[in-house]
Amino acid sequence: MQRDYGHEAFVQGCGGKGTTDLNKKRLNAGCFLFPQFFGAAAQQLILEEIRAVIEEAPFFTPRMPRTGKPFSVAMTNCGPLGWVSDKDGGYRYESVHPETGRAWPPIPSPLHDAWARLTGFAQPPQACLVNYYSRGAKLGLHRDEDEKDFSAPIMSVSLGDSAIFKLGGLKRRDPVESIELHTGDVLIMGDESRLRYHGISRVLAGTSSLLDEGGRINLTLRYVE
Repeated sequence: MQRDYGHEAFVQGCGGKGTTDLNKKRLNAGCFLFPQFFGAAAQQLILEEIRAVIEEAPFFTPRMPRTGKPFSVAMTNCGPLGWVSDKDGGYRYESVHPETGRAWPPIPSPLHDAWARLTGFAQPPQACLVNYYSRGAKLGLHRDEDEKDFSAPIMSVSLGDSAIFKLGGLKRRDPVESIELHTGDVLIMGDESRLRYHGISRVLAGTSSLLDEGGRINLTLRYVE
């Protein structure tokens, strides 16, 4: 059965007339970069709200299914659902933090507003992954496919140091393009690009002063079901 990638809603939203007034770059069919969508003041506001999220839902280290190998990125979540991974349970969404057992904090309103403005999707995001990349951290090529509904795009927000984003195709061995993401950038992957392989190969240390501790925070918003 053919999957529904929400083509019509995407074209009316991110891919078409919904964002014609914004600075955007088409990377691939269904994949758009909005450089510096969040200015310096907005970045600082979002960072303060994300630090409050981290205070309530501390970073944890996800682990690979079966092997238990730890990820090199630290992670937490906000929203009704949070993405987690461990040796026995694998990749999945849970409504509570795996270590504290408490519900995830709400998604900050500026991220909700950006989702509504950029994605063309009628429903609000249900999960916002908060990944912290310290010096040397990376994330291998993967697809976001643990969701039940692929008609919703993925929205990614960069804060802090720049990073080299790898964008591949629908197959793992397809050619891969390198794109430099900067603080304040928003990346949307939807429609034909919803299940493209992607990852982060390197963080460019010292390219931003937003985070006192250095490194990069990436916020990934998803609609799950």
